[in-house]
Amino acid sequence: MKNMKKIWAMLLALTMILSLAACGSKKETPAAEEKPAAEQPAETPAEEPAADSEVAAIQSKGTLVVGITDFAPMDYKDADGNWIGFDADMAKAFAESLGVAVEFVEIDWDNKVLELNSQAIDCVWNGMTLTDEVTSAMECSNAYCNNAQVVIVPADKADQYQTVEACADLAFAVEAGSAGEAEVDALGYNFTPVKAQSDALMEVAAGTSDAAVIDSLMAAAMVGEGTGYADLTYTVGLNSEEYGVGFRKGSDLAAALNDFFAAAYADGSMIECAEAYGVQAALIAQ
Repeated sequence: MKNMKKIWAMLLALTMILSLAACGSKKETPAAEEKPAAEQPAETPAEEPAADSEVAAIQSKGTLVVGITDFAPMDYKDADGNWIGFDADMAKAFAESLGVAVEFVEIDWDNKVLELNSQAIDCVWNGMTLTDEVTSAMECSNAYCNNAQVVIVPADKADQYQTVEACADLAFAVEAGSAGEAEVDALGYNFTPVKAQSDALMEVAAGTSDAAVIDSLMAAAMVGEGTGYADLTYTVGLNSEEYGVGFRKGSDLAAALNDFFAAAYADGSMIECAEAYGVQAALIAQ
């Protein structure tokens, strides 16, 4: 009987030990397990321009540097020496939309791509024809103005030069690197490159060249009755073309300018600016 009591006592003690061990190994499960701080999902940041964004770079710098030449009615100086014109005024408005100032730098037109790629300027905005050469070397905006290359001759000789063939024996002055130079070169005309279209006009006025080839928009503003070159006139149109603005290849500034053009055309400010400089008929809808 004693042995039986000892056995029961031992069994009871063993049961208690096992029960206590089970309780000791049991852990309380939290209502919601928290991840370490490093594993917590980060808040989604506001979208920012890419690290290589030229829009962001210009905004950080605070200035948009625009390469131009003296080219009325697109870019020229007023009586106080300030740059004005359709392109100049639109460049000022675009810079303002980016929250930056604008700086105009007069460049050698023949070196415009070098000036751009060396980062001496941020864009070329000067009645620039969208030639294959330009579009392959720059990131270009949408076309915004129609244009043509026209022959400029003394008004008293205009009746002699009303066809392309009639102009074949003339000695031309043309802006180096311009669409005008490309046209006379393609026609096989004799020509002398000069620094700017305004210089080409001076060559004809001085009698050192028989004729010039310049942009039709410039011709409308610069030659004929009521202008500084009243004794010159334009006769033959050599082509038709379109203007655009050029940035460095891959630059997001071109897309930003396209958006600006679309908004400015829609609200009428682009048309109003064109009317101020007499180029509204050449303006292309955006």
